[in-house]
Amino acid sequence: MDVSGPSTQVNGTPAVSDRNSLSVGSNGPLLLHDTHLVDMLAHFNRENVPERKPHAKGAGAFGHFETTADVSQYTKAAVFQQGATTRMLTRFSTVAGELGSPDTWRDVRGFAMRFYTSEGNFDLVGNNTPVFFLRDPLKFPNFIRSQKRLADNGLRDNTMQWDFWSNNPESAHQVTYLMGDRGLPRSWRHMNGYGSHTYMWVNASGEKFWVKYHFHSQQGVQGITNEAADRIAGQDAEFHRRDLFEAIERGDAPQWKLSVQVMPYDDAKTYRFNPFDLTKTWPHADYPLIEVGTMTLDENPVNFFAQIDQAAFAPSNTVPGIGFSPDKMLLGRVFAYADAHRARIGANFHQLPVNRPAVEQENHYSFDGPMRYEHSGSAPTYQTNSFGRPTADTQGPVDDGWEADGQMVRSAYELHAEDDDFGQPGTLVREVFDDAMRDRLVDTVIGSLGGVQDPVLSRVFEYWTNVDATIGQRIRDGKAAADDAPVDPGEVLGGQETYAAS
Repeated sequence: MDVSGPSTQVNGTPAVSDRNSLSVGSNGPLLLHDTHLVDMLAHFNRENVPERKPHAKGAGAFGHFETTADVSQYTKAAVFQQGATTRMLTRFSTVAGELGSPDTWRDVRGFAMRFYTSEGNFDLVGNNTPVFFLRDPLKFPNFIRSQKRLADNGLRDNTMQWDFWSNNPESAHQVTYLMGDRGLPRSWRHMNGYGSHTYMWVNASGEKFWVKYHFHSQQGVQGITNEAADRIAGQDAEFHRRDLFEAIERGDAPQWKLSVQVMPYDDAKTYRFNPFDLTKTWPHADYPLIEVGTMTLDENPVNFFAQIDQAAFAPSNTVPGIGFSPDKMLLGRVFAYADAHRARIGANFHQLPVNRPAVEQENHYSFDGPMRYEHSGSAPTYQTNSFGRPTADTQGPVDDGWEADGQMVRSAYELHAEDDDFGQPGTLVREVFDDAMRDRLVDTVIGSLGGVQDPVLSRVFEYWTNVDATIGQRIRDGKAAADDAPVDPGEVLGGQETYAAS
């Protein structure tokens, strides 16, 4: 859009005035046929689209991904062929907070990436942790509601959060990450990103592999303390957004190195953990990291709403050589994300510039709907047709599929040899965290238990005891000590810093 010329109305005609409305005399009533005023007010009333339900607060930047290693033995995807450079967009976010919430509240951080590949858009929608709270998408709406606000007073509530977590023990691995140092990253630049889910890769020969994506910050992984997070939240609620924008503005482009874990297709049947369970990781000793390339973010948006707020990431966006897996959470998100965009932005959200694929030609049988812009003219709107419009007609097995057999059931995954809900979070606490990290974990959990009553509180103590007996006892003892020394409301208000306002 050229904004160098004179001011116009939305229909292109010159605007008479952007300063004064049309009225009957200087002090008289305004006139309904002041179309410029009506257009301005009507558009202003519709200026915002509904915020995302989860991941509402966030920002992002553009950049590129360069594939530096040869991984063609695992995938035929053009984006991951050695030497390929692909334009991309990344959006960082919090999960639970609304649009106005501080960036530094303790939360999981979203890490959504779009690769504008030569074969179409590939979206990888993950977090800054390698696992998630759930393994079945049916629980997802309930989980998000438990992190939001109470129905009566509209306040967030510790009891509600812990009630959900402690009633769903599969959450323990992710909650341990959340209550640990990764729950408060120093900045988006100083945290890792993960695809979290298990995906499929297919090579040019049709061989299939299971993969997990790891984006490691080249700035180093750093966190901040609870005290620093609280102080920053009051001083600069947009701390992380500002940090990313200003870093790119000054030429300090952040980078992440992508590595993948690759599991041979048949290993999944007998691996000691269910490889499709989103609450589990694959130990690197079993499946070491394989380097792929580097992501660099070096281009800030020029219009936040158009390029970030309307960006519609969806794990349903895959390309040849990349497929899904039996991960139930992934399969649920394949539907839910694109459908959320249709509800939030509109049926033709894919036509917005930020969402359009960077391919030479599109030919899809999707038609009409509100705000339709791109169209196929008078070409047939149906397939198969007799007038030359190409259609696809592949039949038989698909190259990115897997076999399945059995009755229709409602059940959890079949257990593998070492599957349980508390084993991996216990290992994280005992073998990955050091003493200082364990101390911070205990303090953070105790701090999050304010106002939590039985039976939820007793179940929380049991929850952490199942993760690690020592940690559980420390949390129980620390909570009792905190209850014996309640906080003076005057301390919260700053002692003598309150005053009588006139």
